[in-house]
Amino acid sequence: MNKEVKMNVYRFDPNKDKEGKFQEFTVPVKEGMVVLDAVHYIENNMDPTLGVRWNCKAARCGSCAAEINGKPSLMCKTRVDSLGDKIHVAPMKAFPIVKDLVTDVSRNWEIARKIPEFTPKKGLKEPWQIAEIDVSRSREFRNCIECFLCQDVCHVIREHDKDYIGPRFMVKAASLDTHPLDSINRSKFLHEEGGAGYCNITKCCQSVCPEHIAITDNAIIPEKESIVDSYYDPVTMLFKKIRGKHGQ
Repeated sequence: MNKEVKMNVYRFDPNKDKEGKFQEFTVPVKEGMVVLDAVHYIENNMDPTLGVRWNCKAARCGSCAAEINGKPSLMCKTRVDSLGDKIHVAPMKAFPIVKDLVTDVSRNWEIARKIPEFTPKKGLKEPWQIAEIDVSRSREFRNCIECFLCQDVCHVIREHDKDYIGPRFMVKAASLDTHPLDSINRSKFLHEEGGAGYCNITKCCQSVCPEHIAITDNAIIPEKESIVDSYYDPVTMLFKKIRGKHGQ
């Protein structure tokens, strides 16, 4: 194991700088060290002005999302010894930079509020009872820690950021649509407001998910198929109308 590692960290303060640049630091390496440890070493021993967002350091909060050697990753989950002796750490490119490695992800919360919320079927007797087999499909989607790495890597968001809600919220919609007691079909929202048609299923979002959610295979593709059924398949449209899963 190398005793030291060169850390090239992106620096940018919108109040002072016209453009960002990388600054190199030499950091001593300890066994089991992750990129967030190295960034903290810089912050605590070399430059206390370095801006970085983090919380749990256990890959559960998603706060320390960044681009490490060009790949969207969690700093707390990426080991230094897996990256060689030179590491580049940059903020997520899909979001406005607040300072250094900190980005403004507030637009994601705006999108979240637009998704039609869980609406239970009418006439359900309390307490609600759900069979285990009926919840297994949506359980995967609820593992999302909202790190927004999938949003960051999505080239559609980078090119059409105001038109596509992004993979995180396709997963959110899928988690609601697959709930056995939900009564809403969100195809109309995804098609007319969510920009689902922009996604060309490259699976880049799926490849960076720290929770290994099959974003494309299990959420995006089924939701896009549902949109096709709702808008172009008269038989399926009739069936959904009879079943009572009304469109929103």
